[in-house]
Amino acid sequence: MATMLGQQGLHVTKDRVISKMPQCYTPESSIQYKSQFNQQVKNACKQRHAVDLGLKMSKVVMLGDLYVGKTSLINRFCKNVFDRDYKATIGVDFEIEKFEILGIPFNLQIWDTAGQEKFKCIASTYYRGAQVIITAFDLGDIQTLENTKRWVQDALRENDPEACSIFLVGTKKDTVTLAECERTERDAIQFAREFKAEYWSVSAKTGEHVKDFFFRVAALAFEQSMMSQLERSKDSPTQIGNGTLINLEGNSAEKKENESQHACC
Repeated sequence: MATMLGQQGLHVTKDRVISKMPQCYTPESSIQYKSQFNQQVKNACKQRHAVDLGLKMSKVVMLGDLYVGKTSLINRFCKNVFDRDYKATIGVDFEIEKFEILGIPFNLQIWDTAGQEKFKCIASTYYRGAQVIITAFDLGDIQTLENTKRWVQDALRENDPEACSIFLVGTKKDTVTLAECERTERDAIQFAREFKAEYWSVSAKTGEHVKDFFFRVAALAFEQSMMSQLERSKDSPTQIGNGTLINLEGNSAEKKENESQHACC
């Protein structure tokens, strides 16, 4: 089953609908994020019948060492599959996930980058323009956690640090004991604080926390996108967003005015 947003028939499945801010993994791991959507964002979404909202998309880059499970994590969320014998990513690949957040269409463009050093120069060109940086490590291999510092630094060299949300994700939770996981997570949360990042641990094999994690990513990216566009639209209150416009009211006069504005650009 799916919901339909706007006159263009953008379909979003019911399991991709977000109506409230998803909870964090632990309070200690999300020191810079709130537990609710910003009130300005909620108000703008409630009043969407009075405006044209552009279809918003945020770019997500997934980084980390070879074989930490980046592709498996993405495939578990996007396709609900787990392949123990997947091939290492060559260069980059990406998936697009459609959401409905507070009644507004929103997409995540999730870029899966290679962990091999020989592909680093290729993959790094795709870091640019990211709104979300996810760096993954293997909970059973502490060296991959140490290496996340370098991955984040590489990504931030290509982006404005003030415009990016950063997530640190421990993978393969099913392969370690509870005690081992807790020990590693203490270190990981310290790392996350250095990055000003949010920490999660997940298992692509069992699916544990995978959907919750990506919902949190989508919700925070959406809020960041909306806040930026609300700021830019102060002088044009009848239009929030850009790109392909989806008219949610059907006001023909407003639609013609918007079309004439875009025709001259």
